Amino acid sequence: MTSPPTTDEIAERILELCQQRGPEKSICPSEAARSLASDYVDLDWRCLMEPVRQVAGLLAKAGRIEACQKGRVIDIEQAKGAIRLRIVDKRN
Repeated sequence: MTSPPTTDEIAERILELCQQRGPEKSICPSEAARSLASDYVDLDWRCLMEPVRQVAGLLAKAGRIEACQKGRVIDIEQAKGAIRLRIVDKRN
């Protein structure tokens, strides 16, 4: 691949990783960034961290995932520091 991942590709990867982990567990946004970067030659995963966090915020607003800090659901746009992402448990 030559151009950076699109918003849709980032969203798909975040959802895929969160779904694989399940509602009981979470992923670090860096896992999504690293996974995406592995699809490209010479793309440093660190440059994907901001786009991953932005797309995660959109997914959280849409109710598809939750952003957490210290086990509590937070507003990703207000979060400072490390966050975790998890799929929303539709069973509850």
